Amino acid sequence: MNTINKLSETEVIDVKAFRRALGNFATGVTIMTAQNAAGERVGVTANSFNSVSLDPALILWSIDKNSSSFAIFEQATHFAVNILSAAQIDLSNKFARRGEDKFAGVECDLGTAEIPLFKNCAAVFECEKFDILEGGDHWIILGKVVKFHDHGRSPLLYHQGAYSAVLPHPSLNSKTEPGEDAFPGRLYHNMYYLLTQAVRAYQNDYQPKQLASGFRTSEARLLLVLESQTRLNKSDLLHEVAMPIREIEQATDILAQKGLLIDRGDHYVLTAAGDVAARTLYHIAESHQQDVFKKYSTDERDLFKKMLKDLIGI
Repeated sequence: MNTINKLSETEVIDVKAFRRALGNFATGVTIMTAQNAAGERVGVTANSFNSVSLDPALILWSIDKNSSSFAIFEQATHFAVNILSAAQIDLSNKFARRGEDKFAGVECDLGTAEIPLFKNCAAVFECEKFDILEGGDHWIILGKVVKFHDHGRSPLLYHQGAYSAVLPHPSLNSKTEPGEDAFPGRLYHNMYYLLTQAVRAYQNDYQPKQLASGFRTSEARLLLVLESQTRLNKSDLLHEVAMPIREIEQATDILAQKGLLIDRGDHYVLTAAGDVAARTLYHIAESHQQDVFKKYSTDERDLFKKMLKDLIGI
């Protein structure tokens, strides 16, 4: 049933109900950071970020007038918009709290005018303060983007009071119509073609679920492999994950920065947090696998896995 809140001229909006209604609009999650001339840093979690103009490149966000952080944002010449990835819920929670050193234990780079920039975000915008406008019980801060970093990670979302993640809409998955032969002629009997098409079809639905965890494909693959064989040496790892060494090095550096992996010299070991992350990824993989193969019997699934293992040479 739809709820209609129609107000007379003398009635006042119920703030809590209004906030719940606004919660139906899914937003990204950001942490706004700045540093004033005295070296005082500030960071606040906000979902009020929005674009304003492409030319010039302008963005805006708003901050509560009662926020103790506003003074530094007002004093600073620049600020940064750190758009969080799906793996940064803990960081979001940390900067949403009050009365503590939020930057303690958080590794940052420094941008224009010494703005703190977080690592492994979905994207980061470095902004020159353009204007501050009054907007009811909030200050609206406009920024002119002077530099941006597009890291391409799946973003963290906020919807109806809870964290969420990006997944493609089910209607976007194109399926073959009943009775339609998707592989006419000899192509239907070509095993290589069928296998490659099967992998693509499987990835279409699986990869977005995996990316929604906040890990890139290379990072997720490393976590899954290392969770199975934590003593795997680095030369074996190169073969097992089937990725260029540069990708492996970049992924292991990021996982180490997140406290998920330790370099033991000749091999890598997952930390307790790394084990938790790997188990989350395995849950995503197993859930998708169950969904895809639910119409087949256990014997059929086992036979299919045996055939794949034989092809791989396991």
